[in-house]
Amino acid sequence: MRLFAAILSCLSILLPASAFADPAEDFAALIADFEAHEAERDVITRGRRGDLEAASRWPDASFDAVAAHDQAMAGFLERLEGIDPEALPDDQAANYAVLAYLLESAAAIPATRTALTPFTNDSGFHTRPGFVAMGTRLRTVEDAEAWIARLEALPEYYAQHRAWLERGLERGITQPREILSGVADQIEAQITAPQDSTLFMPLAALPGTISDADQARLRAEGLAAIENEVLPALIDLRAFFADTYMPGARETLGARSLPGGAAFYADLVRYHTTLDTTPEAVHERGLAEVARIRAEMETVIAATGFDGTFAEFLQFLRTDDRFYADTEMELMMRASYLSKQADDAMPAFFNRLPRLPYGVRAVPASLAPNYTTARYWPGDAENGEAGGYMVNTYRLDQRPLYELPALTLHEAVPGHHHQIALAQEMEDVPDFRRETYITAFGEGWGLYAEFLGYDMGFYEDPYDRFGALTYEMWRACRLVADTGIHWYGWSREEAEACFLENSALAPLNITNEVSRYIAWPGQALAYKTGELLMRELRADGEARLGADFDLAAFHDTLLEEGGVPLGYLETRMRGWIEDQEAGR
Repeated sequence: MRLFAAILSCLSILLPASAFADPAEDFAALIADFEAHEAERDVITRGRRGDLEAASRWPDASFDAVAAHDQAMAGFLERLEGIDPEALPDDQAANYAVLAYLLESAAAIPATRTALTPFTNDSGFHTRPGFVAMGTRLRTVEDAEAWIARLEALPEYYAQHRAWLERGLERGITQPREILSGVADQIEAQITAPQDSTLFMPLAALPGTISDADQARLRAEGLAAIENEVLPALIDLRAFFADTYMPGARETLGARSLPGGAAFYADLVRYHTTLDTTPEAVHERGLAEVARIRAEMETVIAATGFDGTFAEFLQFLRTDDRFYADTEMELMMRASYLSKQADDAMPAFFNRLPRLPYGVRAVPASLAPNYTTARYWPGDAENGEAGGYMVNTYRLDQRPLYELPALTLHEAVPGHHHQIALAQEMEDVPDFRRETYITAFGEGWGLYAEFLGYDMGFYEDPYDRFGALTYEMWRACRLVADTGIHWYGWSREEAEACFLENSALAPLNITNEVSRYIAWPGQALAYKTGELLMRELRADGEARLGADFDLAAFHDTLLEEGGVPLGYLETRMRGWIEDQEAGR
């Protein structure tokens, strides 16, 4: 035994410590530490899960806290780089791929950089409290008191972000002045009578299990917090925005014009696509997709019997009353009907369906003017919240019904609700796997869901089919416009031209969307990139397996690990196809 111990002692001197480490244990410890760090920062989720101390606070956006986060992420990445993924068990492959993506992205695009511009054209730090309020249900007196404390903490939350905006002005890193008037309107819309504030909603809906006396007290305290703390802070924020930030913001549009902007945008392209690609390659792929889809559109126009040019057909779609709802309720009813049609078709294309339901709701009026046509708001089964297919009813003359089938498939089922609700139900995976939204996967799936509408018989006439192609063209033009703005220095008019000339999208939608691309560099590149890979994988499976190709099994397999980087997805799904082929 002594000799054996001596040999081990000598080896420990000659060999690095990693030679004796267990990679699986190291990786498990890294995940535990990473998740503890993320949980400590995410007071919104902890509050929703019953942590009253967290429920009384907002995320810490101070300079020190954000810098400490970047330092922690760098440390986690260093630890990850010391672990050989090939030495891990097979069931850790997705965990490693997602964590590597998150940590490498955090190193390339640190929070201390993104915090300088903490908003886009339609949302950000200034709208987050309202979204949190809409997702908050107060069940006890203690819950309500925590919410009131959170309201009282809002001035500090706004002040922390204002400090970042001031630092951005000093460094010449701001959002473009072009998109700021809409943001100013969003701040203005929140300055209301306290009882009309979205922030009062949780207190207005207190349950009957709380006594009348406590309800009266809590509501009075909440109204006082909004009047004495929140509204003055919003008024100050409005003044800062109008008097200081907007006049000092940059006049250029593209991210490349920022200090270090070329490298920053190249990193954003890799982050949002999850691929090692370039702005030039993405731009060229977009142009090729625009040409392909335009040819399909011409075929559909011929099927309608329309006698005129492509531009005249677009004008016809944009102006003929038959394609537009007369009332908000009509639009909502149509969206609801299409949602139930999609629900009805789901079992034929999926073996596994999520337990969480979803509802069809209107986008809140305070957000609607600058908001996208629709969006999905994830639900929370633990908190009794269904998912939400949010339909924008502002300006009905800009909400054509021929787009609604594709829109419904994308936002509800089989699109975002189906994919996200299934991811929330994953078992035996770390929390970060359920909670991470990888845009190229999630939005790629949303576009694939629109494509699946053809299999589902969802596009009943040529106008519905043209609407689906319009949505596909929309995402192809995103590849062109985003890289055009941020890499090639295009103007708004040059970016909008792709959409106006090649799609039937409503002009207001185009304006809002291009504002979004200006304000959120690179994000728009994820959609088409993910969809094209998913369609390619399906086509490969169909070609190799023929009649043995099981579409429902393909869908279930593609979704069963939640959102993952596209490189990992491709490797995994091609392996699945090979296994199916070998098992025939």
